[in-house]
Amino acid sequence: MDRCARARDWSEIQERMLVPLYEAVYERLEVGPATRLLGLRCGSGLALLLAAGRGAAVTGLDSACPERLALARERLLPGAPRDADGGVPGARGTDGGGPEGHGSRGGRSRAPASVAARLVDGSPGDAAGAETAAYTLVTVFEPIGCLAGDSEGLGELLADALPRAARGAAVVLAGWGPPERCTTSSVLRVATKLADPLRSARSWRPARRDDLEEVAQRAGLKPDGSGRVACPFGYADVDSAVRGLLSTELFDAAIAATDAKQVDKELAEALHPHRRPDGTVWMPNVFRYLIARVR
Repeated sequence: MDRCARARDWSEIQERMLVPLYEAVYERLEVGPATRLLGLRCGSGLALLLAAGRGAAVTGLDSACPERLALARERLLPGAPRDADGGVPGARGTDGGGPEGHGSRGGRSRAPASVAARLVDGSPGDAAGAETAAYTLVTVFEPIGCLAGDSEGLGELLADALPRAARGAAVVLAGWGPPERCTTSSVLRVATKLADPLRSARSWRPARRDDLEEVAQRAGLKPDGSGRVACPFGYADVDSAVRGLLSTELFDAAIAATDAKQVDKELAEALHPHRRPDGTVWMPNVFRYLIARVR
C-alpha cells in the first residue's frame, strides 16, 4: 500500500480520534456563521466538516495526497461538479439530508444540507480570488512536533496564507502533548528504533514543549493562549491498531530501513501492554494547541 493510500486510511481511522481537539478549539473561538476558516493540510476534511456544521464558511488546502482530498470532497461536496483538473470549485454542496455523526458506522460523515465550502489541491494563492474575503481563522490541525523535520514547508505555507487572513485573525497550531501524557509515545518509539540509520528521514521524535511556539514565532504570529485536550486512541483489536498507526507517516522511515513485516511484528509487540481483556486496544493521549494572532 503506497503512502497516499495509507494516508487515506489515517483520515478514516485516526482523524476521528482528534475530534475532541477540533471541538475544543471551535468552542473556545466561538466558530460560527461569521467565521471564514482556512484549513491548511486539511487531510480528509473532518475538521472542516465540524466547522461547517457550526455555520462557518470553510476552505481546505492539501497538496500532499489526492486521495485524502478526494475523501474531503465526498464529505463536504457530495455530487459537486469537477473542474478540468478534477478539482472542486467554490460551491455549495448538498447531500439531500442531514449530517451523519462523525462516529457513524453506517457511512462516512457528510456535510449539512447546505455548506459554504471550497477544497483546493494547491497553495493558499491557488484558493485566492478577487471575491475572496479575508479569513478570520487559519488552522493547522495536522500534529506538529512528532516527526523529525515535520515543520519543513509549514513556514512557507503560513507565509503564503497569512496575508490572506484578517488582522487579528486566529491561527491555530496543534501538536502532541508531552510524552508522559501520551501513552502512544511508547509505541511510536518503535518507529525511531527501526528508522536507524535513516534518522534524517521523517521519523518520529518526542514532542518538545515549545514546538508550537517556535513555529508561531518564525511565522511572525503573536501567541494568544493555548490548551490541552484528551484524545484517546481506541481500536477494536491489535491488528486494527497496527493498520491505523501504519496509516500515518510516522513509520515510513522504519519501513524503508527494515521491512513492513518487521515493523508490523515490533509494533504489535509494543501494543500488547495496551490491550484490554476484551481484546480492544486503548491508549490515552493528550494533544496541545496554540492560538496565535495575525499582527
